[in-house]
Amino acid sequence: MPKSSENAYDAIIIGAGIGGLVCGCFLAKAGMKVLICEQHFKPGGYCTSFKRKGFTFDAAAHSFGSYREGGNMNMILKALDLDKRLKITRYDPSDIIISPDHKITFGIDTEKTIKELQHAFPHEADNIRKFIYYLINAKPIEFVVLRKKTYKEFLDQYFKDTQLKAILSLPALGNGALPPSLIAAFTGIKIFREFILDGGYYPDGGMQALPDMLVKKLKELGGELRLTCLVKKIKVKDNKVTGVVLDKNEFISSRYVVSNCDARQTFVKLMGKKIIAEKDLNKIKNMIPSLSLFVLYLAIDKTFDSLPTPGTNLWYLPHYNIEDMYFLAKKRKVNKFDAHMVHFSPDKKTLLAFINAPFKNIKYWKDNKHKFIDAFIKEIEEHTIPNLSRHIVYKDAATPHTMYRYTLNYRGAAYGWATFPEQLFTPELRQTTAIKNLFLAGHWTTQTQGIPGVAYIGLDTAKLIIKKETNING
Repeated sequence: MPKSSENAYDAIIIGAGIGGLVCGCFLAKAGMKVLICEQHFKPGGYCTSFKRKGFTFDAAAHSFGSYREGGNMNMILKALDLDKRLKITRYDPSDIIISPDHKITFGIDTEKTIKELQHAFPHEADNIRKFIYYLINAKPIEFVVLRKKTYKEFLDQYFKDTQLKAILSLPALGNGALPPSLIAAFTGIKIFREFILDGGYYPDGGMQALPDMLVKKLKELGGELRLTCLVKKIKVKDNKVTGVVLDKNEFISSRYVVSNCDARQTFVKLMGKKIIAEKDLNKIKNMIPSLSLFVLYLAIDKTFDSLPTPGTNLWYLPHYNIEDMYFLAKKRKVNKFDAHMVHFSPDKKTLLAFINAPFKNIKYWKDNKHKFIDAFIKEIEEHTIPNLSRHIVYKDAATPHTMYRYTLNYRGAAYGWATFPEQLFTPELRQTTAIKNLFLAGHWTTQTQGIPGVAYIGLDTAKLIIKKETNING
């Protein structure tokens, strides 16, 4: 039998990713006693940083979006009084896409971005302006209406030029791991609006500064965080959560449990058949996760001419068939590279580069990790940063199995569930669940992606719980 802890909480949150931390802060702000349990030794999920040989590297997330006035991140950090405590810089340009025929810059000046696209594609000039202004001005409910359409169908409403459509699709492939024919229009639009048109924001000191500041706020509000703390079970009695069981069989009681972790873990591992209806379990087991990432970390001895602008995401598009790039990424072999992204850190000392990659098996990545590192460096040097190898003083990489270790995400998924239209807004994965007082947060709710998206879901889940508390207490 589990050993009971003397502590009892109003809410226990599983996972200290950005969504879990935001949810915990708002619950604690409302006066609730909150505990966040995180299996990793640091908070943040993919939004973490680490040090090697005196250099600081961002683990996966390397910037964020939606920090404009009224944007999700701006709203959330202001509500927690963190906007003044975090120094956040927006780097301009946020993104540059290099294709065989074009170099397109996406920066703070939207009008400049529009004119650059129009100069490259004059025959699509009117539609480019309509497209960009729709993304900027449309209300979120307008995007929800598009959830059954693909991003390709959405782009086809505006454009005929295949090169232009490929350029506008590359961020969806890079940040959503799906081609335009498969990714939901809702997700493709969100990525372009929040990551590209309002992207490039970076906290001073690295991405770890964001979760660290949320943890500090959580503790100021009376909340607690336990690191290296694996939740083994969510306990349920009479279809209502009663708490969680940790390592060493420790039971901690709680009136609410919020799972900010992989949905398969939540329903298959942490609860299982006796609690969850078999049809719901089968639905979740049959859902498809996103691809993972292979992330390259490089430290350099000095700055040199061919380096990109610090803080800018430099995207390489070798050809215009995004569909082929996706199917190549699903197989991913050492001698087959295509699109990639390189980010030169604001401190001008390190580079992060990534490609979409499949989970495969741990032996494959152990056997091939260093081959991938060398081949990736060669690819970058050939297409985006000449003479790079002359200046590398440290190199390493994270494989999909490293991604799994950071978060325990199913198959090392980079973006939760693959956002096919049919997997978007899945009823079985709503924030409120069939188990009383069990809530979900994060990108495994099938509603969102990226730091701004999971932060918003964390806030919204907290609001649902606070509203329920208010109704109970009258």
